[in-house]
Amino acid sequence: MNKKTLPLYRANQVRELDRIAIQEMGIPGTCLMERAGSAAFTILKNHWPQAHRITVLCGTGNNGGDGYVLARLAYLAGYDVTVLQVGDFTKIKGDARIALEAMEKVGLSAQAFTELSPVDVLVDALFGTGLDREVLGKWREVIEALNRRTCPLLALDIPSGLHANTGTILGVAVRAQVTVTFIGKKQGLLTGAGPEYCGKIYFDDLQVPSSIYKQINTKVSQLDYDHTLLPKRSRIAHKGQFGHVLVIGGDSGMTGAVRLAAEGAARIGAGLISVATRSSHAALINLTRPEIMSHGVETVEQLETLLNKIDVIAIGPGLGQTHWGQSLLSALQNVQKPLVIDADALNLLAQTPIRFHNSILTPHPAEAARLLGSSTADIQADRFAAAQALQERFSGICVLKGAGTLIAAPNGEINICTLGNPGMASGGMGDILTGTIAGLLAQGLSSNEAATLGVCLHAKAGDQAAREGERGLLPSDLLPWLRHYANPELH
Repeated sequence: MNKKTLPLYRANQVRELDRIAIQEMGIPGTCLMERAGSAAFTILKNHWPQAHRITVLCGTGNNGGDGYVLARLAYLAGYDVTVLQVGDFTKIKGDARIALEAMEKVGLSAQAFTELSPVDVLVDALFGTGLDREVLGKWREVIEALNRRTCPLLALDIPSGLHANTGTILGVAVRAQVTVTFIGKKQGLLTGAGPEYCGKIYFDDLQVPSSIYKQINTKVSQLDYDHTLLPKRSRIAHKGQFGHVLVIGGDSGMTGAVRLAAEGAARIGAGLISVATRSSHAALINLTRPEIMSHGVETVEQLETLLNKIDVIAIGPGLGQTHWGQSLLSALQNVQKPLVIDADALNLLAQTPIRFHNSILTPHPAEAARLLGSSTADIQADRFAAAQALQERFSGICVLKGAGTLIAAPNGEINICTLGNPGMASGGMGDILTGTIAGLLAQGLSSNEAATLGVCLHAKAGDQAAREGERGLLPSDLLPWLRHYANPELH
């Protein structure tokens, strides 16, 4: 697929990158530590130019070593620096010990942690990516004390207490305003609780040779919007070239969902849009949006008369879980056309699992839990494992929605979209996404392209719409921005 991505890594893969840089490339570990501390200090200066008093909290490992370097550089630059040591001084070894001694040589000493005094910026250098257990005892007390402070906080490599692989909280975690991460960007920073605890994320590769990244095979990447997938249209194009989407859903009381999905497909550029819904309100959709061809469908036979006329199917928005919805979903089992499955169609699928040909599933965590027979907490505890399990169980593409939406493909690749905002946590947003993905499929994009680009466009539209405020954001507020981003040649 032609897409813009940034590789993401698990903690053990980053440790291997470290090893390659040190042992195979001959870069001393102390040099990498100096670069990390220097990069972090530069970000501190740039982000808080008025800051003068800083406190650096250091653990006993290499993350603490990065903190010692930052503290030394800040002290030499004239900052009022306090270094608080958490953990046994005698456990500080290797490169971290060298960094500690270098700091002491310029006249700055570490003090055992007792309390936090008022400062301009706090620096978290307690735990690095190796943490995989619950934070307890003194360490928990220190992190809780950090979180009670109101001054800004900079986390080095990862907020202490955040799991580098999953983005889950290991009992308690530091809430940072800024995180600077080194050598390899950790996948857990971008999903689960990561976005809430990391704040703004900066990445520094510490000037290691680009060749080291070729030695680590990661299948996880951070997505960015790739406008090349939406080329400018030919001046002699016609509607038949951009596909016909059929949206199935809208049981009694839920016509809004199917309408939103249909409009999402239309605004992203599909050539024709049809809706299969309850006969009692099919005409209402035409009244408010005449561009949509709305069909009253009560039986499988009536649905089948439409299937030969369309190119892509989206099912689920407002479908309900009655016999009507179940019969329409089951009727698609042998249909050889691209299929986007969302909302109640996923809930029905959880009751009667079916592997559909060429499908894209778009569950939120609660729907994912039902599909896997687990709990929402289990899904959120390891979103990467959940997305992969869904893809393997139901085939096709799985889009696991939420903060840091994941798109899992059949080849094992998982992409993360870091766009979007909390204002999008409202009913109907998923329906817009379903229509967006279906509309891209109709225009000839592959399933993987449509899922990844659809998620990015939907999130970018949400971010633009939220510029007037996240609270009160409506799904329909995204529609003008979807059209905007569907025409990249104009901006």
